[in-house]
This record gives sequence, C-alpha cells and structure tokens, in this order.
Amino acid sequence: MSAAPHISLTGPFTGPLTDGALALDSPPPMIWGPPGSTPDERRLRHLGQALAEVLAGHRAPETLADRLTIGAYRHLLGTGPMFRSPAVPFVGSVHVTEPRDGVIEMCVRVSCGERDRVLAVRLERRGLHWLCTDIETA
Repeated sequence: MSAAPHISLTGPFTGPLTDGALALDSPPPMIWGPPGSTPDERRLRHLGQALAEVLAGHRAPETLADRLTIGAYRHLLGTGPMFRSPAVPFVGSVHVTEPRDGVIEMCVRVSCGERDRVLAVRLERRGLHWLCTDIETA
C-alpha cells in the first residue's frame, strides 16, 4: 500500500490528478471562459458532484485542493464524511445566484440513496480563477 500524497496548505496542490469517471473536466485551476465570465451550470454541477463525493467518502479530498481556498479546504477536511451513502451520491437540481459581480452561490440537492441532502457552495473569482471559499451542508 502506498502512502497518501502530501498536501500543502500553503501552496498549490501538486499531487496526482484524478482520471476517469470521477474526474472534473476542467483543468486546474478553475478558469471557465474569458475573464469575467460566469461558469455555466454544467461545470458548477460537476464541482458539486465532486464535493458530494468527498462528503460521502467516495473521493479523496486532495482531488479538490486546488479548487478551494485554504480555509474552505480545511473545513472540508474537518467535516469528514457527512453523507452516509453506500453508493456514490448523485447531484440533482442546482440553484445558482450571483449576489454580486465575482461571487457565485449555489445550492445543490444531493441524492444519497433513501435520503436527499443539501450542499451550499460559495465561489469567488480571484483574478481569472474561481475558487470555492465556503461549503455548508445539511
């Protein structure tokens, strides 16, 4: 068994990238479209799906380290598996708002077998990059 990759909370993620069905389709960091453009719902849904998989214990949190601020990443690590689901959770409807320029808030319904959960995510544009700055779940 190999050791887990070292994750630095002070610099960019340098570990292995996820490949396959669980991979996010945008290369890190999250630059979606021309400067100033808002990510489309499909890309936001993919991010929500990846976060739900981490919260269910079906994906390593390191795979999202470059898409989160240090504070949001620490919160994700401290939260641990919140969604109890024997199968990979499935992201359903996504509600997106833009409270001000450069800020996106989305609420995601996550199907976890017999029970649905809710995931709230805030993204902020930092230069050309979009970073997840806050994650809440219920």
